[in-house]
Amino acid sequence: MQVTLKIFRFNPETDKKPSYKTYQVEAQPTDRVLDLLEYIKSTIDGTLSFRRSCAHGICGSDAMRINGRNRLACKALVKDLGNRITVEPLLGMRVLKDMIVDMEPFFENYRQVMPYFINDEPPPARERLQSIEERERFDDTTKCILCAACTTSCPSFWANEKYVGPAAIVNAHRFIFDSRDRAGKERLDILNGQFGVYRCHTIFNCTDACPREIQVTKAIGEVKAAIATGKLD
Repeated sequence: MQVTLKIFRFNPETDKKPSYKTYQVEAQPTDRVLDLLEYIKSTIDGTLSFRRSCAHGICGSDAMRINGRNRLACKALVKDLGNRITVEPLLGMRVLKDMIVDMEPFFENYRQVMPYFINDEPPPARERLQSIEERERFDDTTKCILCAACTTSCPSFWANEKYVGPAAIVNAHRFIFDSRDRAGKERLDILNGQFGVYRCHTIFNCTDACPREIQVTKAIGEVKAAIATGKLD
């Protein structure tokens, strides 16, 4: 099938403002948008810039707006998008070039919530055990791949990049509700701050955007409840 791709282009070194460029390519219905971008870059326009790594929906590096929705280019299929496809960078972040955005504000917010295991108690003779139920409590939020699709779909983040955003809250949730961790209260105090979890207005954009199908809004609600009640169960 013949596919028309309308692609956002901007190089701050040479362009005064962004523009769009159109490309015509032959594609199979089962091709991914990433396949088409790779074809354009390798055979039509070598200046086209975008991030990619594993190309299998695990690294999260090729998140971008495709037909107005945040998606991973390596998972978005031509047959689901039709023969006219618009590709743009994620919203709410400074564009470095074409689809490449400055991810540092995103990762700065991520680091704020201490997204790592904390337990200073003397280690047991064997591993720190958990029941199946305890592990299931935070299983959903272990799936985050830090693609930023959820955070950059959030109007609260668009309004102020200091808002920690859904991805940071998801990663805090993963440790707050881990029975082996001992820094849950500290993380809740961070998320109870000015730019914390209560900037979320339960719009569900984040849940719709997540390529890993994490129940992001549900996790944010559970963090809000933990702050309100002081309970981590």
